[in-house]
Amino acid sequence: MVALEHLLSSLALGLRPALEGLSVITVALGVLGSLRLVGRRRSLEAIRLHLGRWLSMALEFQLAADIVATTVNPNGEKLIQLAAVALIRTFLNVFLAREIAQERAEEARTAGGDLPAQLAMPRL
Repeated sequence: MVALEHLLSSLALGLRPALEGLSVITVALGVLGSLRLVGRRRSLEAIRLHLGRWLSMALEFQLAADIVATTVNPNGEKLIQLAAVALIRTFLNVFLAREIAQERAEEARTAGGDLPAQLAMPRL
């Protein structure tokens, strides 16, 4: 049993930096994609929503990293940090989903219903 706990702890300690690295890469990809949209002269709203989706995804990776860290060494500080990240991510996703729905409705009214590529969910 002790060997299994040691194995899981070692796995978790290696997984956390990997998840944090994925979060940084996700932010970088979102910024690059947003800059590409700027070059294509897309609307500021579309660019902001595009970046917001990528930032939301990055927060998902950060939340996963915090969950892994908390399972290995649970303490009050880590639990508070985990709760804060989860709360921020939840609020960001709620408001982002509302703005995406509004932007899609506006695009449908003005463009005859075709959804522009910059409003599609980000792909990794």
